[in-house]
Amino acid sequence: MSNRCYPTVVLVGRTNVGKSTVFNRMAKDAKSIVFDRAGVTRDLVKDIVEWQGKSFELIDSGGIGFENKTDFMSQEIRKRAELAISKAHVAIFVCDGSVGVVPEDLYLARLLHRYKVPAFAVVNKIDTKTFREEQFDFSSLGFEHIIELSAVHGTGMVDLMEQVIAMLPSEAVIAEPEQACSVVLLGKPNVGKSSLLNLLVQADRSIVSDIPGTTREPIVERIQFYHQDILLTDTAGVRRQGAIEDPLENLMAKSTLQVVRRADIVLLLVDAHEGQLSDQELKLAFYAFQSEQKALILLLNKVDLTVADEYTKQLLKTDIEAHGFLTDKIYRQSISCKTGQNIGKILPLVAAVEKKLSQQFTVEDLTILFKTALEKTPLFWNKNRLIVYRAQQIKSSPHIIALYVNSPDWFGDSQKAFFENVLRKAYDLTSVPVKFVIRKR
Repeated sequence: MSNRCYPTVVLVGRTNVGKSTVFNRMAKDAKSIVFDRAGVTRDLVKDIVEWQGKSFELIDSGGIGFENKTDFMSQEIRKRAELAISKAHVAIFVCDGSVGVVPEDLYLARLLHRYKVPAFAVVNKIDTKTFREEQFDFSSLGFEHIIELSAVHGTGMVDLMEQVIAMLPSEAVIAEPEQACSVVLLGKPNVGKSSLLNLLVQADRSIVSDIPGTTREPIVERIQFYHQDILLTDTAGVRRQGAIEDPLENLMAKSTLQVVRRADIVLLLVDAHEGQLSDQELKLAFYAFQSEQKALILLLNKVDLTVADEYTKQLLKTDIEAHGFLTDKIYRQSISCKTGQNIGKILPLVAAVEKKLSQQFTVEDLTILFKTALEKTPLFWNKNRLIVYRAQQIKSSPHIIALYVNSPDWFGDSQKAFFENVLRKAYDLTSVPVKFVIRKR
């Protein structure tokens, strides 16, 4: 696969002007969380957008305003937003028509003009009385083109998209984005997901902080490993449902689980220093591997803290073995995002699992495999012998196998587990989910 470089278009503005709503109107897959609270978006949220035959990378940035040198989060948000502006081919300056022009808008407009990036202004929320009274004030921002829209209702979006296309460089990519293997980082808060993303993309991409809930939205980066395109996504940490009180955190958790549903491979990070897999981590593992049928790799992070702690290491080993009905089916890798230990083993493991996901089985091989297994170990249901006449793979990634049998009612979960074990012993399907559907011959 080629590693295409798309022109970038960044949404810029102060907090709560509707940048994320505009982003969601323009983007096809990635979605920013829209919530009536200042500063919800922190990291850069990205997606590839196609319009009138041209493709570009759209970036939603965190709200920035007057500099606050004492607030770590404000500084990190600003740093990422300014970096995106400096590298952008087009900047869209989003303002709030419901409040008119405020000093922060003038400050940001000067900042954009200083970067000399091709830019135009968008006045959002035009369906308000304030906008009608103050609409001419927005010309003071110094932009040649001003688009009026209501992102909530979709009014003016065609004008916005046409303005973007008009300002893109002439060599803009004319093609659909290529398909990539989707890999998602999943886990509880503060287990090292953002640190791992930064290590894998070799850039300061996600904000890393000891504050739980620092990452709020899916952070996506496209990287290459050998010739394989990988879409790597960092997600918000997911706590157990009963511990969530903030409605914003509830939205963050839902957003994370939606990303998992679109994934090919899930990297579940756990804190090895805790000495056990928590109930929440087991729930996340079962959700990804069994409920959503996603390939799963277990990453045991912070092993640098357990080097001299033999007791904790043994506790974790015992706990993993106790959940062997799941952990024996998946790859496990000890890592340390702090020291870099074994980080280089992750992408080769991802590549190996991706290859297993696309594995094809012939009808003849599967049929012989399961018939032979039943000859060696006959299965019965109320003294009735179970017979498999034919087996056929009907889907890969995940693998779905159809068994054509004498009586589907006799094939329950335990019988399906028998055939899964037979298949896994015959083929190396570590970390790859397998599903059986039973059909009458």
